Amino acid sequence: MLPSRESESSSFTVLHAVQPGDGGVARVVVDLVRAQLDAGMRVVVACPPRTPLADAVRAGGAALHEWRAGRDPGPRLVRETLDLARVIRTVGPDLVHAHSAKAGLCARLAVRDRVPTVYQPHAWSFEAVDGTVAALARRWERVAARWTRRIVCVSEAERRTGEDAGVRASWSVVHNGVDAARFADASGDPADAGEGPVVVCVGRLCRQKGQDVLLAAWPAVLAQVPTARLVLVGDGPDGDRLRAAAPPSVRFTGAVEDTAPWYRAADLVVLPSRWEGMALAPLEAMASGRPVVVSDVDGARESLPPGHEPLCLVPPDDPAALAAAVGRLLGRPELRRSLGRQAHEHVLSNFDVRRTGAAVADVYRELAGVRCTEHREPISP
Repeated sequence: MLPSRESESSSFTVLHAVQPGDGGVARVVVDLVRAQLDAGMRVVVACPPRTPLADAVRAGGAALHEWRAGRDPGPRLVRETLDLARVIRTVGPDLVHAHSAKAGLCARLAVRDRVPTVYQPHAWSFEAVDGTVAALARRWERVAARWTRRIVCVSEAERRTGEDAGVRASWSVVHNGVDAARFADASGDPADAGEGPVVVCVGRLCRQKGQDVLLAAWPAVLAQVPTARLVLVGDGPDGDRLRAAAPPSVRFTGAVEDTAPWYRAADLVVLPSRWEGMALAPLEAMASGRPVVVSDVDGARESLPPGHEPLCLVPPDDPAALAAAVGRLLGRPELRRSLGRQAHEHVLSNFDVRRTGAAVADVYRELAGVRCTEHREPISP
């Protein structure tokens, strides 16, 4: 069973099933793995090979099982579920923690509650699709909740979205956290972003993160602040289309190993997402002492300091509102600095990654007692 706070040991084994192996989900898992190894747990990660997550797991000392799963359901779903079931049988975990929609699908089909299973959506799958596909995704989440001992949401808003979709589950809300000390380190050099006030957007180049909305807003920003520069940090499936639509004042960095220098280079950080659970990039930016402008999706209001909503929160998919907010803050450097100081203190007080790790460990403890009274059946799909 999971050891007590006072006497952590390697007697408890957790298997993290993860897809995707990059982006914010991967960063959350890396932080959890590090905290759990430090606590003396046996930690195993099943994730796609040759990804930033796989590399970090190897470097950090956790056990890695390569799980060749794609992002979306498709013709390989049965094979992916069988492969994950074999990993689970080999590892024999006390608890399975599935991260994001694809891993949550395969893990719960493979386990079907024969091992306590925690599911962490990191934003609901049905928010990414429309019509019949969204209805099917909502139906699946309602069915799969019966095979889930705990659903861990990263914001109260994400939990409410699940409840509104008819998901009936045992819930925990554990806010995302960041290593505030790393992002607050002022000793490193900022990235070279050029002259003029700099707006930085960090995220996978995809529809979810809304960089196309920011590019649509950018001409109106330039009309207010002609010397402004925009830097899009990251890569993804929409990269070519976004580059084709971008004016000369926009720079694309591609994928980077360390985002901290880009936050230090920013005067303002923007994340115009269409949906989230609670995005990491705004937390990282605020830990770096930078003000943010974010769209009003799940987790956004909970992540902002009190009183920042009128200046820093805009409706999703609204280029005009986004341009007005960005232009207003770029034109007021003293206000930006004040907001950045407040944001830094807010993250230090409320979103430290150590608090996140401790809260997840508490969830495991709650479930461990239930697990220890049950007969373990063989795992097979």
